[in-house]
Amino acid sequence: MSISRRHFLGLAAGLSVVGPRRLFAAGPDGAPRFAACARLPDGSFAAVLIDDGGRILGSRPLPDRGHEIAIDQTSGRMVAFARRPGSFLAVFEPDFRQAPRIVAAAQGRTFYGHGAFSPDGKILYATENDYDGQRGVIGLYDVADDFRRIGEFFSGGVGPHELQLIDGGRTLAIANGGLDTSPEFGRMNLNTAEMKPSLALVSTDGGKVLANHDLGADLSQLSIRHLATDRFGAIWFGCQHEGPRTELPPLAGRVSQSGKVELFTLPEELRVRPRNYIGAVSASGDGETVAFSAPRGNVVFAFDAASARFAGMSDLADGCGIIRGPGEHDIVGAGGMGDVVSFEFGDKAVERREVRKDDLSFDNHLTLL
Repeated sequence: MSISRRHFLGLAAGLSVVGPRRLFAAGPDGAPRFAACARLPDGSFAAVLIDDGGRILGSRPLPDRGHEIAIDQTSGRMVAFARRPGSFLAVFEPDFRQAPRIVAAAQGRTFYGHGAFSPDGKILYATENDYDGQRGVIGLYDVADDFRRIGEFFSGGVGPHELQLIDGGRTLAIANGGLDTSPEFGRMNLNTAEMKPSLALVSTDGGKVLANHDLGADLSQLSIRHLATDRFGAIWFGCQHEGPRTELPPLAGRVSQSGKVELFTLPEELRVRPRNYIGAVSASGDGETVAFSAPRGNVVFAFDAASARFAGMSDLADGCGIIRGPGEHDIVGAGGMGDVVSFEFGDKAVERREVRKDDLSFDNHLTLL
């Protein structure tokens, strides 16, 4: 069901993602290109910078496991978000030379691993859990005032995970996974039988829920987790199925410019490969291909954005982090076994290039600098 469909259509007509500006030279190896959270060989956790050749250029410690890193387009400052249910944000200055400044979660809130800066760099938005209220919120942090928390918006659902700024920064697209959790029970899902996942559009000017798209009662256990926007303005999403393992629902979908929610199924012989779990979603640089990582299945697959046709599948051991690569058509992936790989998806054919293997375990997401 769709709420305020007319408003969504108005947004979609001029939809644009607030994408990362490249703050570092796109030249030879040695220039930072990507950032990620990782587990080091000694078992500790860190944020790392990576160049085009997959080399680790710098590493700074994190107090616990991180999830995604957001970058401020105006300054180059980075923030690593704790993995859910997380208790910290780690703020890194642009030179990446110092230990991070740690910002603790507000009372009664935990972080959900994702966030984004406003286009002007003044506000950091973070997905959070109001665990006593059993609802998702978006925390607002004043960057100039040492990331002081200045308020929150309702996320439009329960268990918000990834968010993206669209419509020139005026709207937040939020993947509400539908999962209720509490720090008392760690990562345990407390409401699997009553889940209501949705993709919500929320105004950054006051927090009004402009639209809210769900998958229907039959797919209520299909948790919407990650997002990407293609060149045509459609919002793609990746899901994790919380129902019986014997069920193989579609894990990829999109909300088109018409406001229509569509789901896309893999070829029959490949449907079991992702093991009902999508870890990340990313569009290629030209926005014509949308890739999905499935770390439990050790694969990355893609769809053509224009036709929604399956565009191929390739292997990546424990591969979760994916992001658009230096070229227009490629996707870069990083895995839990230390692999950095480049993919170019075609008509069900994939060109896969091994970039490098590092002595660490990359975590869930890659960020393009």
